Amino acid sequence: MEIKKVGVLGCGLMGAGIAQTAASAGFETTVREVSEELWQKGFAAIEKSLERFAAKGTITPEQQKQTRDRLFGTTSFDDLADCDIIIEAIIENLGEKQTTYRQLDAICKPETIFASNTSSLSITEMMAATSQKRQQRFIGMHFFNPVPLMKLVEVVRTILTAPDVYEDSVAFGKNLGKVPVRASDKTGFIVNRLLVPYMLDSIRALEEGVGSVVDIDNAMKLGCGYPMGPLTLGDFVGLDTTYYIAEIMFNEFREKRFAPPPLLKRMVMAGLYGRKSGRGFYDYTKDPKNPTPMNLV
Repeated sequence: MEIKKVGVLGCGLMGAGIAQTAASAGFETTVREVSEELWQKGFAAIEKSLERFAAKGTITPEQQKQTRDRLFGTTSFDDLADCDIIIEAIIENLGEKQTTYRQLDAICKPETIFASNTSSLSITEMMAATSQKRQQRFIGMHFFNPVPLMKLVEVVRTILTAPDVYEDSVAFGKNLGKVPVRASDKTGFIVNRLLVPYMLDSIRALEEGVGSVVDIDNAMKLGCGYPMGPLTLGDFVGLDTTYYIAEIMFNEFREKRFAPPPLLKRMVMAGLYGRKSGRGFYDYTKDPKNPTPMNLV
């Protein structure tokens, strides 16, 4: 099936990025949010992003306008009924996602592919909320932030995903200008399955006095050539998000490497979420940033 019309559920950070990417790639894109205020806020963020690309000469003013003209905002599920693929990027809550998919399943055409941008939840559990025929047309499409810049998309198949649907989805990822990697529906997929234990180990190393925040980050940047250290990365991703994903992965696998360290749990309880809250392993309220003072012993 040729994918021509794209639907996006949610216009927050990830949803807006996915919508911008789809529209920039030439797809008519309809974005559904719970209120007009929210989709307009998301579209304003898209406009700013496009302006930055235009200012750098990455796109022309005409391409900027064409992208914006392909975007449509709505608060109604009915406006997604004729989409060829719908990519869901709403709150990371299984119940909310299942309810949304039940509603969509009742109104969308039989050919519509359902895709979730979840980073940690089971695609199969979401799929189970839809009809038997729809379950064959259900996949995961996990994008990375910031979506317009990051080239990777994990395309995730369940045990029921039809082979032609999966191939169409991989091809769609390429048409978005991304590099698709194929993954099966195992918690964490590829990236988080490997990345989360690494981030958690860096927190354990800090807890155990192996090194300071700065030294652990510098060791991995300069010793392994990583663009940022694991503790800086945790602050960037959000320590609350990291804790949430780790909990899901630990509940799935029951392996120590996925268990959230006590320090991470206490930082989240204390509201130290990272950049989003102003403080995490580093204090971003000051310039230059310095490690947040914490009593670790």
